Amino acid sequence: MDPYLGYEIALLVVAAYGVVVYALYRSGRVGPDRTFSLFGPALMIKTRRGRSLLDRWGRFARFWSVVADVGVVLAGVAMATIVGLLVLGAIASFRISAAQAPTLQEAVGLPGINPFIPLGYGIIALVIGVVLHELMHGVIARSQKIGVKSLGILWFVVPVGAFVEQDDAEMLAAPRRRRDRVAAAGVLANFALALVFFLLLSGVIATSVAPNANGVGVAYVEPNTPAANASLASGDIITAINGTSTTTAALFQSTLQRSTPGENVSLTYYSSALGRSVSTRVVLAPSPTVPGRGYLGVAVYGFTPSEIRQALVSPLGSDQGALSGVVDWLLLPIASVEPISGTTTGFFHVSGPFAAAGPGAFWVGANVLYWLAWMNLLLGLSNALPLVPLDGGLLFRDFAASFASRVRRGWTDARLETFAGRAVVASSVLVLILLAWQFIVPRLL
Repeated sequence: MDPYLGYEIALLVVAAYGVVVYALYRSGRVGPDRTFSLFGPALMIKTRRGRSLLDRWGRFARFWSVVADVGVVLAGVAMATIVGLLVLGAIASFRISAAQAPTLQEAVGLPGINPFIPLGYGIIALVIGVVLHELMHGVIARSQKIGVKSLGILWFVVPVGAFVEQDDAEMLAAPRRRRDRVAAAGVLANFALALVFFLLLSGVIATSVAPNANGVGVAYVEPNTPAANASLASGDIITAINGTSTTTAALFQSTLQRSTPGENVSLTYYSSALGRSVSTRVVLAPSPTVPGRGYLGVAVYGFTPSEIRQALVSPLGSDQGALSGVVDWLLLPIASVEPISGTTTGFFHVSGPFAAAGPGAFWVGANVLYWLAWMNLLLGLSNALPLVPLDGGLLFRDFAASFASRVRRGWTDARLETFAGRAVVASSVLVLILLAWQFIVPRLL
Protein backbone atom coordinates (compact mmCIF):
# COMPACT_ATOMS: atom_id res chain seq x y z
CA MET A 1 0.00 0.00 0.00
CA ASP A 2 1.19 3.48 -0.84
CA PRO A 3 2.44 5.05 2.47
CA TYR A 4 1.54 8.50 1.15
CA LEU A 5 -2.00 7.56 0.10
CA GLY A 6 -3.60 9.59 2.90
CA TYR A 7 -1.64 12.70 1.97
CA GLU A 8 -2.45 12.21 -1.72
CA ILE A 9 -6.18 11.92 -0.98
CA ALA A 10 -6.05 15.02 1.24
CA LEU A 11 -4.25 16.95 -1.51
CA LEU A 12 -6.87 15.93 -4.08
CA VAL A 13 -9.71 16.96 -1.76
CA VAL A 14 -8.12 20.37 -1.12
CA ALA A 15 -7.50 20.81 -4.86
CA ALA A 16 -11.14 19.96 -5.62
CA TYR A 17 -12.24 22.50 -3.02
CA GLY A 18 -10.01 25.12 -4.67
CA VAL A 19 -11.51 24.37 -8.09
CA VAL A 20 -15.08 24.77 -6.75
CA VAL A 21 -14.24 28.08 -5.04
CA TYR A 22 -12.49 29.39 -8.16
CA ALA A 23 -15.49 28.41 -10.32
CA LEU A 24 -17.85 30.27 -7.96
CA TYR A 25 -15.56 33.31 -8.08
CA ARG A 26 -15.35 33.30 -11.89
CA SER A 27 -19.13 33.06 -12.16
CA GLY A 28 -19.53 36.21 -10.05
CA ARG A 29 -21.18 34.41 -7.15
CA VAL A 30 -18.47 35.33 -4.64
CA GLY A 31 -18.45 38.84 -3.18
CA PRO A 32 -19.08 40.92 -0.04
CA ASP A 33 -22.80 41.25 -0.75
CA ARG A 34 -23.28 37.78 -2.23
CA THR A 35 -24.30 34.50 -0.69
CA PHE A 36 -20.68 33.38 -0.96
CA SER A 37 -17.66 35.41 0.12
CA LEU A 38 -14.09 34.59 1.09
CA PHE A 39 -12.50 34.77 4.53
CA GLY A 40 -8.89 33.94 3.71
CA PRO A 41 -8.98 30.46 2.14
CA ALA A 42 -12.35 29.68 3.75
CA LEU A 43 -15.68 30.10 2.00
CA MET A 44 -18.38 31.99 3.91
CA ILE A 45 -21.88 30.77 3.06
CA LYS A 46 -24.28 33.48 4.21
CA THR A 47 -27.99 33.60 4.93
CA ARG A 48 -30.36 36.15 6.43
CA ARG A 49 -32.43 33.41 8.01
CA GLY A 50 -32.11 33.12 11.75
CA ARG A 51 -31.94 36.85 12.42
CA SER A 52 -35.47 36.81 13.85
CA LEU A 53 -34.35 34.14 16.31
CA LEU A 54 -31.50 36.37 17.47
CA ASP A 55 -34.03 39.20 17.89
CA ARG A 56 -36.24 37.02 20.10
CA TRP A 57 -33.35 35.88 22.25
CA GLY A 58 -31.85 39.36 22.42
CA ARG A 59 -35.00 41.17 23.51
CA PHE A 60 -34.09 40.72 27.19
CA ALA A 61 -31.73 43.68 26.93
CA ARG A 62 -31.22 44.31 30.65
CA PHE A 63 -30.32 40.69 31.38
CA TRP A 64 -27.89 40.41 28.47
CA SER A 65 -26.29 43.75 29.34
CA VAL A 66 -25.46 42.50 32.85
CA VAL A 67 -24.15 39.20 31.44
CA ALA A 68 -22.07 41.00 28.82
CA ASP A 69 -20.60 43.39 31.41
CA VAL A 70 -19.34 40.33 33.28
CA GLY A 71 -17.91 39.14 29.97
CA VAL A 72 -15.99 42.40 29.49
CA VAL A 73 -14.36 42.02 32.91
CA LEU A 74 -13.63 38.34 32.28
CA ALA A 75 -12.13 39.11 28.86
CA GLY A 76 -9.92 41.79 30.41
CA VAL A 77 -8.63 39.33 33.03
CA ALA A 78 -8.09 36.68 30.33
CA MET A 79 -6.23 39.24 28.19
CA ALA A 80 -3.84 40.10 31.01
CA THR A 81 -3.39 36.41 31.87
CA ILE A 82 -2.57 35.21 28.37
CA VAL A 83 -0.17 38.11 27.73
CA GLY A 84 1.49 37.38 31.07
CA LEU A 85 1.90 33.73 30.09
CA LEU A 86 3.44 34.79 26.78
CA VAL A 87 5.94 37.01 28.63
CA LEU A 88 6.83 34.14 30.99
CA GLY A 89 7.24 31.87 27.97
CA ALA A 90 9.58 34.40 26.35
CA ILE A 91 11.69 34.56 29.52
CA ALA A 92 11.77 30.76 29.81
CA SER A 93 12.94 30.46 26.19
CA PHE A 94 16.42 31.59 27.28
CA ARG A 95 16.72 28.47 29.45
CA ILE A 96 15.62 25.77 27.01
CA SER A 97 17.46 24.09 24.15
CA ALA A 98 16.40 23.94 20.52
CA ALA A 99 15.29 20.33 21.04
CA GLN A 100 13.00 21.41 23.90
CA ALA A 101 11.52 24.37 22.02
CA PRO A 102 7.94 24.01 20.75
CA THR A 103 7.37 23.43 17.06
CA LEU A 104 5.22 25.59 14.80
CA GLN A 105 2.64 22.79 14.61
CA GLU A 106 2.30 22.86 18.40
CA ALA A 107 1.60 26.60 18.27
CA VAL A 108 -1.41 26.14 16.00
CA GLY A 109 -4.44 25.05 18.01
CA LEU A 110 -6.13 23.28 15.12
CA PRO A 111 -7.04 19.58 14.94
CA GLY A 112 -4.94 17.71 12.41
CA ILE A 113 -2.12 20.26 12.61
CA ASN A 114 -1.36 20.36 16.32
CA PRO A 115 0.01 16.89 17.21
CA PHE A 116 -1.64 16.93 20.65
CA ILE A 117 -5.19 17.67 19.48
CA PRO A 118 -6.96 14.55 18.12
CA LEU A 119 -8.60 15.13 14.75
CA GLY A 120 -12.07 13.71 15.49
CA TYR A 121 -12.60 15.03 19.01
CA GLY A 122 -10.85 18.27 18.10
CA ILE A 123 -13.08 19.03 15.11
CA ILE A 124 -16.27 18.29 17.08
CA ALA A 125 -15.16 20.56 19.93
CA LEU A 126 -13.88 23.32 17.63
CA VAL A 127 -17.06 23.47 15.54
CA ILE A 128 -19.33 23.53 18.60
CA GLY A 129 -17.16 26.14 20.30
CA VAL A 130 -17.02 28.44 17.27
CA VAL A 131 -20.75 28.12 16.52
CA LEU A 132 -21.81 29.01 20.08
CA HIS A 133 -19.15 31.74 20.25
CA GLU A 134 -20.61 33.40 17.18
CA LEU A 135 -24.18 32.82 18.30
CA MET A 136 -23.49 34.70 21.52
CA HIS A 137 -22.04 37.59 19.51
CA GLY A 138 -25.32 37.77 17.58
CA VAL A 139 -27.56 37.63 20.65
CA ILE A 140 -25.61 40.32 22.50
CA ALA A 141 -25.43 42.49 19.36
CA ARG A 142 -29.21 42.47 19.00
CA SER A 143 -29.68 43.14 22.72
CA GLN A 144 -27.50 46.25 22.26
CA LYS A 145 -29.50 47.37 19.18
CA ILE A 146 -26.60 46.62 16.81
CA GLY A 147 -27.65 45.08 13.52
CA VAL A 148 -26.76 41.62 12.25
CA LYS A 149 -26.38 41.46 8.47
CA SER A 150 -26.15 37.68 8.05
CA LEU A 151 -25.38 34.36 9.63
CA GLY A 152 -23.69 31.41 8.03
CA ILE A 153 -21.20 28.58 7.83
CA LEU A 154 -17.45 28.91 7.40
CA TRP A 155 -16.34 26.17 5.02
CA PHE A 156 -12.79 25.05 4.28
CA VAL A 157 -12.99 21.59 2.66
CA VAL A 158 -15.33 20.70 5.55
CA PRO A 159 -17.46 22.94 7.81
CA VAL A 160 -15.03 24.50 10.31
CA GLY A 161 -17.44 26.74 12.17
CA ALA A 162 -20.01 29.47 11.86
CA PHE A 163 -20.13 33.25 11.90
CA VAL A 164 -22.44 36.11 12.70
CA GLU A 165 -21.78 39.16 10.52
CA GLN A 166 -22.56 42.31 12.46
CA ASP A 167 -23.28 45.64 10.80
CA ASP A 168 -19.83 47.27 10.87
CA ALA A 169 -21.19 50.81 10.56
CA GLU A 170 -23.56 50.35 13.50
CA MET A 171 -20.83 48.62 15.50
CA LEU A 172 -18.42 51.53 15.06
CA ALA A 173 -21.14 54.12 15.74
CA ALA A 174 -22.33 52.41 18.93
CA PRO A 175 -21.26 53.74 22.34
CA ARG A 176 -18.02 52.17 23.53
CA ARG A 177 -19.65 50.18 26.33
CA ARG A 178 -22.23 48.56 24.05
CA ARG A 179 -19.56 47.77 21.47
CA ASP A 180 -17.37 46.12 24.09
CA ARG A 181 -20.25 44.00 25.31
CA VAL A 182 -20.60 42.56 21.82
CA ALA A 183 -16.85 42.02 21.46
CA ALA A 184 -16.57 40.21 24.80
CA ALA A 185 -19.62 38.01 24.19
CA GLY A 186 -17.74 35.28 22.35
CA VAL A 187 -15.00 35.05 24.99
CA LEU A 188 -17.65 34.83 27.70
CA ALA A 189 -19.50 32.09 25.80
CA ASN A 190 -16.35 29.97 25.44
CA PHE A 191 -15.39 30.28 29.10
CA ALA A 192 -18.94 29.48 30.20
CA LEU A 193 -19.01 26.42 27.93
CA ALA A 194 -15.60 25.29 29.20
CA LEU A 195 -16.92 25.42 32.77
CA VAL A 196 -20.17 23.60 31.93
CA PHE A 197 -18.43 20.78 30.05
CA PHE A 198 -15.75 20.48 32.75
CA LEU A 199 -18.40 20.11 35.46
CA LEU A 200 -20.26 17.51 33.39
CA LEU A 201 -17.05 15.53 32.86
CA SER A 202 -16.10 15.85 36.53
CA GLY A 203 -19.46 14.51 37.62
CA VAL A 204 -19.38 11.61 35.18
CA ILE A 205 -15.84 10.53 36.12
CA ALA A 206 -16.38 11.02 39.87
CA THR A 207 -19.46 8.78 39.94
CA SER A 208 -18.43 6.14 37.43
CA VAL A 209 -14.65 5.66 37.17
CA ALA A 210 -12.06 4.21 39.54
CA PRO A 211 -8.46 3.08 38.90
CA ASN A 212 -7.90 -0.66 38.95
CA ALA A 213 -4.92 -0.16 41.28
CA ASN A 214 -2.78 2.57 42.81
CA GLY A 215 0.47 2.57 40.85
CA VAL A 216 2.12 3.59 37.59
CA GLY A 217 0.50 2.72 34.28
CA VAL A 218 2.53 0.74 31.76
CA ALA A 219 2.64 2.39 28.33
CA TYR A 220 5.06 -0.01 26.58
CA VAL A 221 6.90 -3.24 27.28
CA GLU A 222 10.11 -3.92 25.39
CA PRO A 223 10.32 -7.49 24.03
CA ASN A 224 12.81 -9.93 25.53
CA THR A 225 13.24 -7.97 28.75
CA PRO A 226 12.53 -8.92 32.39
CA ALA A 227 9.16 -7.16 32.16
CA ALA A 228 8.18 -9.11 29.05
CA ASN A 229 9.33 -12.37 30.66
CA ALA A 230 7.10 -11.55 33.66
CA SER A 231 4.11 -11.19 31.28
CA LEU A 232 3.72 -7.45 31.87
CA ALA A 233 1.77 -5.73 29.09
CA SER A 234 0.59 -2.27 28.12
CA GLY A 235 -2.38 -1.29 30.26
CA ASP A 236 -1.07 -3.03 33.39
CA ILE A 237 -0.37 -1.06 36.60
CA ILE A 238 2.86 -1.62 38.56
CA THR A 239 2.07 -1.14 42.27
CA ALA A 240 5.31 -2.16 44.02
CA ILE A 241 8.96 -3.13 43.41
CA ASN A 242 10.80 -4.94 46.22
CA GLY A 243 8.04 -3.95 48.63
CA THR A 244 8.30 -0.24 47.80
CA SER A 245 5.00 1.20 46.60
CA THR A 246 5.25 2.89 43.20
CA THR A 247 2.37 5.31 43.58
CA THR A 248 4.02 7.97 41.40
CA ALA A 249 6.26 7.93 38.35
CA ALA A 250 9.01 9.57 40.43
CA LEU A 251 8.89 6.76 43.03
CA PHE A 252 8.99 4.16 40.27
CA GLN A 253 12.06 5.74 38.68
CA SER A 254 13.89 6.25 41.99
CA THR A 255 13.31 2.62 42.96
CA LEU A 256 14.87 1.40 39.71
CA GLN A 257 17.74 3.86 40.06
CA ARG A 258 18.76 2.10 43.27
CA SER A 259 18.72 -1.33 41.62
CA THR A 260 21.63 -3.26 40.09
CA PRO A 261 21.95 -5.65 37.11
CA GLY A 262 21.21 -9.25 38.05
CA GLU A 263 19.26 -8.24 41.14
CA ASN A 264 16.31 -10.51 41.89
CA VAL A 265 13.41 -8.24 42.83
CA SER A 266 9.79 -8.80 43.73
CA LEU A 267 7.29 -7.19 41.37
CA THR A 268 3.61 -6.57 42.06
CA TYR A 269 1.29 -5.37 39.34
CA TYR A 270 -2.36 -5.33 38.32
CA SER A 271 -2.91 -7.32 35.12
CA SER A 272 -5.59 -5.79 32.91
CA ALA A 273 -5.83 -9.09 31.02
CA LEU A 274 -6.38 -11.20 34.14
CA GLY A 275 -8.35 -8.57 36.05
CA ARG A 276 -6.40 -9.12 39.26
CA SER A 277 -3.16 -8.34 41.06
CA VAL A 278 -0.09 -10.49 40.29
CA SER A 279 3.06 -10.94 42.37
CA THR A 280 6.19 -12.40 40.85
CA ARG A 281 9.98 -12.16 40.92
CA VAL A 282 12.20 -10.95 38.09
CA VAL A 283 15.94 -10.70 37.53
CA LEU A 284 16.84 -7.21 36.31
CA ALA A 285 18.94 -6.87 33.18
CA PRO A 286 21.81 -4.35 32.74
CA SER A 287 20.58 -0.90 31.76
CA PRO A 288 21.43 -0.09 28.10
CA THR A 289 21.97 3.59 28.99
CA VAL A 290 23.23 3.76 32.60
CA PRO A 291 26.08 1.38 33.56
CA GLY A 292 25.57 -0.39 36.86
CA ARG A 293 21.82 0.14 36.98
CA GLY A 294 19.12 -2.51 36.77
CA TYR A 295 16.72 -2.56 33.83
CA LEU A 296 13.10 -3.74 33.86
CA GLY A 297 12.15 -2.93 30.26
CA VAL A 298 8.99 -0.83 30.57
CA ALA A 299 7.95 2.70 29.77
CA VAL A 300 5.38 4.21 32.13
CA TYR A 301 3.11 7.23 31.81
CA GLY A 302 4.08 10.40 33.65
CA PHE A 303 0.59 10.55 35.16
CA THR A 304 -0.58 7.59 37.22
CA PRO A 305 -4.18 6.37 36.81
CA SER A 306 -5.03 7.93 40.18
CA GLU A 307 -3.52 11.26 39.08
CA ILE A 308 -5.45 11.14 35.80
CA ARG A 309 -8.71 10.63 37.66
CA GLN A 310 -7.86 13.40 40.12
CA ALA A 311 -7.11 15.81 37.28
CA LEU A 312 -10.40 15.01 35.53
CA VAL A 313 -12.54 15.20 38.67
CA SER A 314 -11.01 17.94 40.83
CA PRO A 315 -7.78 19.56 39.61
CA LEU A 316 -8.10 22.28 42.28
CA GLY A 317 -7.87 19.56 44.93
CA SER A 318 -4.52 18.20 43.73
CA ASP A 319 -2.01 17.21 46.44
CA GLN A 320 0.52 19.44 44.63
CA GLY A 321 -1.72 22.49 44.89
CA ALA A 322 -4.52 24.04 42.88
CA LEU A 323 -2.24 25.65 40.26
CA SER A 324 -0.38 22.40 39.68
CA GLY A 325 -3.70 20.57 39.37
CA VAL A 326 -4.98 22.98 36.72
CA VAL A 327 -1.72 22.63 34.78
CA ASP A 328 -2.03 18.84 34.99
CA TRP A 329 -5.58 19.03 33.57
CA LEU A 330 -4.34 21.11 30.65
CA LEU A 331 -1.30 18.91 29.99
CA LEU A 332 -3.08 15.53 29.86
CA PRO A 333 -2.99 15.54 26.00
CA ILE A 334 0.74 16.37 25.97
CA ALA A 335 1.33 13.48 28.38
CA SER A 336 -0.47 11.17 25.87
CA VAL A 337 -3.18 10.16 28.35
CA GLU A 338 -6.06 12.11 26.78
CA PRO A 339 -8.08 11.05 24.92
CA ILE A 340 -8.36 7.96 27.10
CA SER A 341 -8.46 5.12 24.61
CA GLY A 342 -6.79 1.83 23.84
CA THR A 343 -4.12 1.09 26.45
CA THR A 344 -5.17 3.72 28.97
CA THR A 345 -8.74 2.42 29.26
CA GLY A 346 -7.25 -0.69 30.88
CA PHE A 347 -6.22 1.40 33.89
CA PHE A 348 -9.83 1.94 34.98
CA HIS A 349 -13.11 0.17 35.55
CA VAL A 350 -16.48 1.80 34.91
CA SER A 351 -19.44 1.26 37.23
CA GLY A 352 -22.82 2.79 37.94
CA PRO A 353 -25.49 3.76 35.39
CA PHE A 354 -22.98 4.54 32.64
CA ALA A 355 -21.44 1.06 32.77
CA ALA A 356 -24.30 -0.28 30.64
CA ALA A 357 -22.96 1.67 27.65
CA GLY A 358 -19.77 -0.38 27.70
CA PRO A 359 -16.21 0.94 28.19
CA GLY A 360 -15.82 1.92 24.52
CA ALA A 361 -18.91 4.13 24.30
CA PHE A 362 -18.34 5.52 27.79
CA TRP A 363 -14.82 6.74 27.06
CA VAL A 364 -15.88 8.23 23.73
CA GLY A 365 -18.47 10.32 25.58
CA ALA A 366 -16.04 11.28 28.34
CA ASN A 367 -13.38 12.27 25.82
CA VAL A 368 -15.89 14.44 23.93
CA LEU A 369 -16.69 16.30 27.17
CA TYR A 370 -12.99 16.81 27.94
CA TRP A 371 -12.20 18.21 24.51
CA LEU A 372 -15.27 20.42 24.51
CA ALA A 373 -14.00 21.96 27.76
CA TRP A 374 -10.37 22.09 26.58
CA MET A 375 -11.06 23.63 23.17
CA ASN A 376 -13.52 26.19 24.54
CA LEU A 377 -10.94 27.30 27.09
CA LEU A 378 -8.37 27.60 24.28
CA LEU A 379 -10.81 29.58 22.11
CA GLY A 380 -11.67 31.93 24.96
CA LEU A 381 -8.03 32.63 25.83
CA SER A 382 -6.87 33.02 22.23
CA ASN A 383 -9.73 35.36 21.32
CA ALA A 384 -8.89 37.54 24.34
CA LEU A 385 -5.43 38.34 22.92
CA PRO A 386 -5.03 42.09 22.19
CA LEU A 387 -4.45 41.28 18.55
CA VAL A 388 -6.44 42.47 15.55
CA PRO A 389 -8.77 41.13 14.20
CA LEU A 390 -9.57 39.07 17.31
CA ASP A 391 -12.21 40.13 19.84
CA GLY A 392 -9.43 41.09 22.23
CA GLY A 393 -8.06 43.51 19.67
CA LEU A 394 -11.30 45.51 19.59
CA LEU A 395 -11.55 45.40 23.37
CA PHE A 396 -7.97 46.58 23.85
CA ARG A 397 -8.55 49.44 21.43
CA ASP A 398 -11.51 50.61 23.50
CA PHE A 399 -9.66 50.00 26.78
CA ALA A 400 -6.86 52.22 25.51
CA ALA A 401 -9.29 54.95 24.42
CA SER A 402 -11.10 54.79 27.77
CA PHE A 403 -7.81 55.05 29.69
CA ALA A 404 -6.63 57.99 27.56
CA SER A 405 -9.93 59.82 28.02
CA ARG A 406 -9.38 59.78 31.78
CA VAL A 407 -5.72 60.75 31.68
CA ARG A 408 -5.95 63.27 28.82
CA ARG A 409 -9.27 64.98 29.42
CA GLY A 410 -8.56 67.67 26.85
CA TRP A 411 -8.17 65.26 23.92
CA THR A 412 -10.82 65.31 21.22
CA ASP A 413 -12.64 62.17 20.12
CA ALA A 414 -10.56 62.10 16.93
CA ARG A 415 -7.32 62.19 18.90
CA LEU A 416 -8.55 59.48 21.25
CA GLU A 417 -9.38 57.27 18.26
CA THR A 418 -5.94 57.89 16.77
CA PHE A 419 -4.25 56.99 20.05
CA ALA A 420 -6.40 53.85 20.47
CA GLY A 421 -5.64 52.77 16.90
CA ARG A 422 -1.90 53.12 17.46
CA ALA A 423 -2.17 51.33 20.81
CA VAL A 424 -3.85 48.26 19.31
CA VAL A 425 -1.30 48.16 16.48
CA ALA A 426 1.47 48.22 19.08
CA SER A 427 -0.19 45.50 21.16
CA SER A 428 -0.69 43.35 18.05
CA VAL A 429 3.00 43.68 17.12
CA LEU A 430 4.01 42.86 20.71
CA VAL A 431 1.82 39.74 20.79
CA LEU A 432 3.22 38.52 17.45
CA ILE A 433 6.78 39.07 18.70
CA LEU A 434 6.06 37.17 21.92
CA LEU A 435 4.47 34.31 19.97
CA ALA A 436 7.46 34.05 17.62
CA TRP A 437 10.01 34.59 20.39
CA GLN A 438 9.59 31.20 22.07
CA PHE A 439 10.13 29.41 18.75
CA ILE A 440 13.07 31.45 17.46
CA VAL A 441 15.20 32.31 20.50
CA PRO A 442 15.95 28.72 21.71
CA ARG A 443 17.12 27.87 18.18
CA LEU A 444 19.52 30.82 18.11
CA LEU A 445 21.19 30.19 21.48
